[in-house]
Amino acid sequence: MRLFAAVLPPAPAVGELALAVDRLRSLPAADRLRWTGRESWHFTLAFMGEVEDALLPELHERLGRAARRTHPLALRLHGGGRFGQRALWVGAAGGLEEMRLLAERADAAARRAGIGMEEHRRYQAHLTIARSRDEADLRPYVEGLDTFEGTPWEVAELALVRSNLPVSGVPGEQPRYETVGSWPLGGGTGSSPPERAS
Repeated sequence: MRLFAAVLPPAPAVGELALAVDRLRSLPAADRLRWTGRESWHFTLAFMGEVEDALLPELHERLGRAARRTHPLALRLHGGGRFGQRALWVGAAGGLEEMRLLAERADAAARRAGIGMEEHRRYQAHLTIARSRDEADLRPYVEGLDTFEGTPWEVAELALVRSNLPVSGVPGEQPRYETVGSWPLGGGTGSSPPERAS
């Protein structure tokens, strides 16, 4: 299954961001962008790609350990940016150093569980809200996010998310995300899904 570790914003933060995104979608040429749905908004900590089922028990154990070693942190959605003309994102403010540490620990947990990870890059917290279909100019949208400031919340858990890629062939169909495990930061037992028969 295709997996990544993530921080999932709570419903109030998602609601605030949805209002900001609705304003962006009223800008000229917004229909040239492929907007992500609010149900898919997340901060990726470590992208693992395809993971064999046999590696899941150790991955769960190691992610649980990474979560226990990390204190809960304060975070808020803040401003925005872009990766070239390809992706538009909302940033974060608050406990960014703790978030980077959690990302590094999630990455290390996956590696130690036997998952071949991409080359390590310095973590940058971002939540993708749109992708360009044809190299659209994203600068007006970034400017539209300049003053966006969400309400702080406490990040209290690390989530393991399964990405279900589109299969219908319908243009514009988005991946579906499903949380398959979560562990509280700073201790506790967390939750893992029951083993499914194949």
